[in-house]
Amino acid sequence: MEPLSRFLSPRAIVVIGGGTWCESVVRQCRDTGFSGPIWPVHPKKSEVGGLPAYPDLASLPGTPDAAFIGVNRELSVQIAGELSAMGCGGAVCFAAGFSEAISELSDGDALQAQLVAAAGKMRILGPNCYGIVNALDGVALWPDRHGLVRCDSGVAVIGQSSNVLINLTMQRRGLPLAAVLAAGNQAQTSMADLGIALLEDPRITALGLHIEGISDLPAFERLARRAQELGKPIVALKVGSSQQAQEAAVSHTASLTGSDAGARALLRRLGMAQVDTASELVETLKLLHVTGGLASVRIASASCSGGEASLMADMGEVVGVEYPALDETRISALRAALGPKVALANPLDYNTYIWGDEDALTATFTALCNADLALGCVVLDYPRDDRFAAPEYDQVLRAVAATRQATGTPMALVSLLAEGLPESVATKAIQMGITPLCGMADALRAIRAAAQIGKGAKGTAPVLMPQGGHGASRVFSEAEAKALLSQAGIRVPKSTRAACAQSAGASAAQIGFPVVLKGEGIAHKTEAGAVALNLGSAQAVTQAAANMPAQSFLVEEMITGTVAELLIGVTRDAAHGFVLTLGLGGILTELIRDTASLLIPASRDEIRNALSGLRTGALLTGYRGRPGADLDAVLDTVLALQDMVQTHADRLHEIEINPLICRACGAVAADALIRMEESA
Repeated sequence: MEPLSRFLSPRAIVVIGGGTWCESVVRQCRDTGFSGPIWPVHPKKSEVGGLPAYPDLASLPGTPDAAFIGVNRELSVQIAGELSAMGCGGAVCFAAGFSEAISELSDGDALQAQLVAAAGKMRILGPNCYGIVNALDGVALWPDRHGLVRCDSGVAVIGQSSNVLINLTMQRRGLPLAAVLAAGNQAQTSMADLGIALLEDPRITALGLHIEGISDLPAFERLARRAQELGKPIVALKVGSSQQAQEAAVSHTASLTGSDAGARALLRRLGMAQVDTASELVETLKLLHVTGGLASVRIASASCSGGEASLMADMGEVVGVEYPALDETRISALRAALGPKVALANPLDYNTYIWGDEDALTATFTALCNADLALGCVVLDYPRDDRFAAPEYDQVLRAVAATRQATGTPMALVSLLAEGLPESVATKAIQMGITPLCGMADALRAIRAAAQIGKGAKGTAPVLMPQGGHGASRVFSEAEAKALLSQAGIRVPKSTRAACAQSAGASAAQIGFPVVLKGEGIAHKTEAGAVALNLGSAQAVTQAAANMPAQSFLVEEMITGTVAELLIGVTRDAAHGFVLTLGLGGILTELIRDTASLLIPASRDEIRNALSGLRTGALLTGYRGRPGADLDAVLDTVLALQDMVQTHADRLHEIEINPLICRACGAVAADALIRMEESA
């Protein structure tokens, strides 16, 4: 396969087609500053986009490194074959009507396969995509406007929506955007392939991804490993959900997880930061470009307004950043810089006593940020430059830069409103090694995201991908499910089955009272009135059975000594693997929705950390004098369930234990649900 570097940084370009789109590609390449030859090709036109056109590929004066194919879908296949035969490095396939249109065009998949076959070793980007803008080399195989300007280094963004990419190039927040690539259908060249090639360019500092769906998970794992090796950060804006994750499911787990939980677990596992909006993506990329990523969420904040300090505190608490308390050294230095009238805290309101005094500003910021911090922030909104001159605001900017030099702490300017830092100021700040963060809420979320970089990626085992799983599945009875759990080494209650209400009482006597009675064949038993607890006699069991909407029953020992109830579930997600969900169990599961998701296989430490991160995690360790649960038994249960999933990965659809009764000694799976295909 041709190296992507030749395609992304070509010396000669060919544009095939003569319509408006192709004329735009020629103009965009020239306007972006491409210095190599551009060869339009059209059988009838003498010129395209102001350049002389060649009648066919055979007439070209040389071999192109990159091509833009701007003809119809059938002809695109033929042209791809001709380009490949002549040794072209790669081509953007602009035409639509391939696999993305399979519901409208029955031959879409077949035609896409023909395109890939025709391309051979030549790289194909798309089909159904706009292509490439590379501002480092002045390349714009791109049939529309874009906002990039030539630069020496910067961040790259790969997306699956050309319009989203165009909008990102039009940002006015000072982001040094070096390249944007539209991946299209990823018929041959995946987003991960493109990401690796971009990160291997020493001029690219960080990578942003706009992801609508992940089609090749192992490729994403390769991208994450390469990013780790290169020490370059990745941040993703993940949208959409897979059809597989939206399938109707019978367990609580499936309603809680789905594709979004799988995607978040995957990105976290791979050490990629995740954001939820385009603005957060831009702000995070700026922070990553300047700092390479943050070691933690420990920050300091300074502003000349108590209102701004309060907003930083409140928003920071919501987002999850930390403001470490001031130690005696910083208090002493701040008192020397600010005098006795200023209340000292982090976030700091330094008042306006030192406004206009650059030396005092520098001393204050240096005193505040001379500590173990991931980032120092100074809140500053410039006034409107069309109405006011504001030279004293530049004093703050210079003081922030001096603080970075003096302390070694990464520094950021944070504006309350996005427009509070004009593009000229943001650009100047980056040149001074300061991150301009536009809009306080987006800024704080960007800080949190930048601190996620690399977490969980080192030594991570490959995700367990579903194999098979295309046959008809069935919901196993609770007795069958618990038998499988018991075989896997998971503790379940002693139990027996009863074929009718009358025999249920006799069966209960064999186990010993008190007992639990459950009606069989009902997924959500509590809601259906098919569970009775703490029954103390055969008569009570018989009466409870007669009142249940069931024909057969499961009689179990009553598990006592409950410290906490957990949900442990696994759902099959074709896009992201098997999603392991841990959370508060019992009848309040869906009401409280206190869960964490991991991908299988997960380590014992990852599972422990996920449990401790739950809002209700303190129930496991002991709360207000209550005893803690046997955490090792809980972890053993989760790992045993994970082993069971790996054993049955070819036919398992979902499995849930709810609740897992956690006791001071041991843990018991009180209820279980399994949906799985029959073994061959």
